Amino acid sequence: MTKYIIKRVLYGFLVMLGVITLVFFLFTILPADPSRMIMGQRSDLDTEEAIRKEMGLDLPIYKQYLAYLNDLSPISWHRTDNVTSFWYLNDHNYQYIKIISSKRSSLVLKKPFLRRSYQSKRPVSEILTEAFPQTALLAVVAIFFAILVGILIGILSAVYHNSWFDKSAFILSVLGMSLPSFFAAVLFAWVFAFLLSDYTGLSMFGSLYTVDDYGVGQHLDLKNLILPAITLGIRPLALVIELTKNSVLEVMSQDYIRTAKAKGLPFRRILVHHVLKNALNPVITAISGWLASLLAGAVFIEYIFDWKGMGVVIVDALNFYDFPVVMGALLYVSIILVFINIMNDIIYGWLDPRVKTGA
Repeated sequence: MTKYIIKRVLYGFLVMLGVITLVFFLFTILPADPSRMIMGQRSDLDTEEAIRKEMGLDLPIYKQYLAYLNDLSPISWHRTDNVTSFWYLNDHNYQYIKIISSKRSSLVLKKPFLRRSYQSKRPVSEILTEAFPQTALLAVVAIFFAILVGILIGILSAVYHNSWFDKSAFILSVLGMSLPSFFAAVLFAWVFAFLLSDYTGLSMFGSLYTVDDYGVGQHLDLKNLILPAITLGIRPLALVIELTKNSVLEVMSQDYIRTAKAKGLPFRRILVHHVLKNALNPVITAISGWLASLLAGAVFIEYIFDWKGMGVVIVDALNFYDFPVVMGALLYVSIILVFINIMNDIIYGWLDPRVKTGA
């Protein structure tokens, strides 16, 4: 098991290295000049040159790449003898603990440094840390909505197989899987927050916290979570319905279920104690992977509903060419996806030893 875990972690590390490399070169070869973005209309050649030198943009591309890896690595190497060097250990960028130190260089332990925003000059990690909890909340509520409603509809579709309810649930599943998320968000906002707003009391725009009418303070407004969460949960809902239905039908066709029926056990007891116990395993397994996907797929939905999460941060950063924020957000989501996939692989390996052996 230990060897299997080490192999999974190593694969995850290689995937993240590939993502970091792709993100770095993708945004480095773009024609926009960061020094001009930082200075705006007040830029002059001397100032631009100083900023480029401070940010290491005057270095060859391979040195810029190594410097980026050095910033992201929790264990990094820095010069300590030259304050004009881009590799100089800068207290302003991050706090650190020296592991090995000499007169000219130091090996330090620190938090990964995602650089600073071109627009606000704030650390990217600080911006993302503020936005991520709202995206995580939205994804978790959406997945719970999909699980609870999807399992209920899936069970009823299996129990009343080939009925009008089953056929209606199938149409709902097809629509849920085929409907683009941005179109669903616009449609839900228009119907439930505009046409039916007098009945639903929902707003087309709003985040978890809203400013009061006097502009003095903020208050929690959970109703703004309803439409984004339902819209984000439509696709996993469709998946859960079909998985639950097929899994329940398969279990109900097993010999031990027929034996239980022959013994005269009540159908409700058979369904709860025998069918669901075995039918829901593949559903839970599949839905665990969707949670990570929802974190990455919430961009359009958050922007349309003005939900102040990672999606709004990414879109705003793209509008202003704030590349460090975009790069940091991509890496932030990627590391979460990789971590969840590693944990899923480890759980699969623990539950089913055949996964480790490849049988």
